[in-house]
Amino acid sequence: MAASSTKAKAISNALPLPCLPGAPQTTAPCPDKRGTLIACIMGSSLAFVVGSIVNVALPQMQADFAVGPTGAQWIVNSYLLPLGALVLLGGAMGDHYGRKRMFRAGLLVFAAACALCALAWSFPVFLAARVLEGLGAALLAPASLAIIADAFTGKERGRAVGTWAGAGAAAGALAPVAGGVIVDLAGWRWAFAAIVPIALAAYAIAGQSVRESRAAEDDCAALDWTGAGLITLGLLALIWGLIALPAQGATAPTLGALALGVAACGAFLAVEAQKGPRAMVPLGLFTDRTFSGLSGFTFLLYAALGGLLLLLPYILIQSLGFSSTAAGAAILPFPAILALASRYTGGALSDQFGPRVMLTVGAALVALGFGLFTRVPATDVSYTLHILPALVVLALGMSASVAPLTSAVLASAGDDHVGVASGINNAVSRIGGLVATALLGVVLLSSDLLVSFALAAWVGVALAGASAAMAWVTVRPAVA
Repeated sequence: MAASSTKAKAISNALPLPCLPGAPQTTAPCPDKRGTLIACIMGSSLAFVVGSIVNVALPQMQADFAVGPTGAQWIVNSYLLPLGALVLLGGAMGDHYGRKRMFRAGLLVFAAACALCALAWSFPVFLAARVLEGLGAALLAPASLAIIADAFTGKERGRAVGTWAGAGAAAGALAPVAGGVIVDLAGWRWAFAAIVPIALAAYAIAGQSVRESRAAEDDCAALDWTGAGLITLGLLALIWGLIALPAQGATAPTLGALALGVAACGAFLAVEAQKGPRAMVPLGLFTDRTFSGLSGFTFLLYAALGGLLLLLPYILIQSLGFSSTAAGAAILPFPAILALASRYTGGALSDQFGPRVMLTVGAALVALGFGLFTRVPATDVSYTLHILPALVVLALGMSASVAPLTSAVLASAGDDHVGVASGINNAVSRIGGLVATALLGVVLLSSDLLVSFALAAWVGVALAGASAAMAWVTVRPAVA
């Protein structure tokens, strides 16, 4: 079972397993399995859809609200910040209060947030709605795979998880194009409005089909409200400081925010250390060299990738004159190759070569892909010559990395910590993207976006190269 859920989680980049999903405690009769699977697929796909819509609609939203590069960064990070900071707490709440309850609550919050995004009459209101979206995703996403694990057993569970993962990958591939079409034809507000009925339909289906389940008391993750508050404050202060730094410089407010962020994150670590194994983030896991190295690998690789997935459609639209639809179609090869190739890299290839080799080679390919992006000229850019080859190499590199990464993380943590290890690794990936977006102000403020994009690609080369080295040095051959 662990192998099946590991592979699926990697392919779809789903959010974490809330607890060890092998032995949930159910409090209702047998579920409607078909309806359960449909509801979980619809709910967990929402995060992919929203992210893709924002990527292709960002220039239009920025123009409508008359905000500069800083505003564009907050459009993205106001969603990623609560999602990255609170997803572990959301999983623990599902363990304690019921996965079905948290899943449906997250869907309602998400639907309300999307409606508010569509109706937002000011930029602050829009940002508040994006924060609500992140909160909704932090509630519903951790529960979706745990609900499937409760509803299905044996080989049937493997097929269900594979279907769930494949549908998530398909959503990730189709959402940029579908979102671009809606943005071009009706405007970005309608793209958010279109998500509302999907979320409400998933809520209704879940109400009829999903049975309630909770984790066994001994396996439950802690409800660490203090830790969640501290890490949220720390990330908020750090991200605000990093976004403000390029435009405002080293002013007292900027440096004060950065200092506050560091202090709050330090206090978070102190609280987690005091709680020991009952912490939201058990620091004892990081005493394992492989787990620590894989966490660093994840942060570096997803920071590089998160910056690219935001910046590339922005460049295509703003500098190369692509429509939102065309920009979504231009990015399509990346998720399409990732969805198709991950099945094989997470299976036969990973079994043959082991995670250590796969992660090193995959990250090296990602670095090569970023290297190809450094060749994008300042004028006369050709998508076929300058963009597509780099996207293909990046997709192959990520395909070789994602599934083996999850396998290595779970193997290094051991069976007793499989859920929390998966959650920590996924949260680290979200925070990596969050920090990358905060640092993109240097590029977005540039008068020549294409030149700055090529320079930013060198940062991607460095980050991916460092992650390759970290994988080779820290992942034990025994894990492979």
